[in-house]
Formats: sequence, C-alpha cells, structure tokens
Amino acid sequence: MANYDDIKKKARDVVDTLADVSVEAYRLAEDKAKVFAKKAKLNAGIANERALIRRLKVEIGGTYYKLHKDDAEDTLKQYCDGITLSLDRITAKQRELEELKTSNFVEEDTEEAECTCECTEETDASETKE
Repeated sequence: MANYDDIKKKARDVVDTLADVSVEAYRLAEDKAKVFAKKAKLNAGIANERALIRRLKVEIGGTYYKLHKDDAEDTLKQYCDGITLSLDRITAKQRELEELKTSNFVEEDTEEAECTCECTEETDASETKE
C-alpha cells in the first residue's frame, strides 16, 4: 500500500503544483491584460489629442486666411495666395457648370454634383467682391 499512498501523495503534489502554476498564470495574464488595456486607452487618448490639434491647425489657418488674405506675412503669403488661386479656379469651374446647365446640350433634369465642402463659404465671399 505504500506504493499507492506514495502515488496518491505525488498526484496531490502535482495537482497542487498545477493549481499554483494556474493561479500564477492567471494573475500574470490578468496583469498583462490590465497593462494592455491601459496602453490601448493611452494610445487612443494620444490619437484623439493629435486629431484635435489637426482640427485646430485647420481652424487657425482658415481664420488667418480670412483675416489676412490680402496682407499676409511673407512666410504665409504663398499659402494665402495659393488658397486664393484655388478659390478663383473653383469659382470659374462653378460658373462653367452653371453655363453647361443652361446650355441646350444638357438635359434639364440631369442632376449635377454640388460642392458641399467648407470652401463654398470662401467661394461665395470671393464672388461678392468681384
């Protein structure tokens, strides 16, 4: 019977060791999951802040253009001039579209794509100054 008792004791020791290892593995996995979740949360926060910065930079640029398009600083003048040229080209293309809509070559019930971007405000403003 000593063999059976020894085998039984060794089996209990193995089960206890496995249980200890399982508990430790669970704790380790739990800690790693917490760290992973924290990293993911921090990375998402960083991405959100970067997106906010990009939006604010666009707003700053738009505001600067509205305020200083005719008297921009030398370092920003080329950008303001580029925006003005693009707005002028948009206006010309919109006029050409209007001419095509009223010509005999285009059916009246044809729907044309309309520009829905923020530049339409600038285009409308540049049309009124001409």
